[in-house]
Amino acid sequence: MVNIPQSRRTFCKKGGKHQPHKATQYKKGKGSLHAQGQRRHDRKQSGSGGQTKLIFRKKAETTKKIVLRLEGNEPICRSKRMLASKRCSILNREEIRRERAK
Repeated sequence: MVNIPQSRRTFCKKGGKHQPHKATQYKKGKGSLHAQGQRRHDRKQSGSGGQTKLIFRKKAETTKKIVLRLEGNEPICRSKRMLASKRCSILNREEIRRERAK
């Protein structure tokens, strides 16, 4: 389990300096039926003749590498970028509060 702060100060390419960014977990979007690879796969699979393309059965990794999507908090900028992280099964986003030393 990995704990990730909800916001972090990191470099903004558009602004040119360190600014607070909102961190969320990146998720892949829905695949398009009109992509070239999908069209090619569907065309080869159609008709009689059984299974023509391989079915992958030898999965080795049990976890995926987590990718963070950083979005700038500045209303002018709002630039977005991806940041790859290590492998983990559970990702916790939490607000981390730092107490001042008195």
